[in-house]
Amino acid sequence: MAAVGALFRSGLRGAMALPQRQRAWSSGSDQLGELGKGAGKGGGGGGTIREAGGAFGKREAAAEERYFKEKEREQLANLKRYHEEEISHHKKEIERLQKEIERHKSKIKKLDDD
Repeated sequence: MAAVGALFRSGLRGAMALPQRQRAWSSGSDQLGELGKGAGKGGGGGGTIREAGGAFGKREAAAEERYFKEKEREQLANLKRYHEEEISHHKKEIERLQKEIERHKSKIKKLDDD
C-alpha cells in the first residue's frame, strides 16, 4: 500500500501539472506559432532542432506531444488504479464494521434476554 501511495503522490503531482502544461501549450502557440516551424515570436523555440524548423522540427514536436500524451495516460491509469484500490479497501472496512455492529447488537440482545 505504501508503494501505491508513493506512486499516487508522484502521479497526482504530475496529473496536477498537466492542466497547467496544456494551458501553456495552447496559450503558447500564439507566441511560438505552429509547432516545429522554427523559432517563434516569443523569443524561444524549445531547442536547436525545433528552432531550425522544417521536417526535423515537426518530427521533434510530434515526438514531444506523443511523449506527454503517453505520460498523461500513465498518470491517469495510476490514479484510476489508486482510487479503485481505495474503494475496495473502504468496502472491506464497511463490511468489517457492519460485523462489529451485529456483534454488539447480539450482545445487547443477550443482555436484554437475561
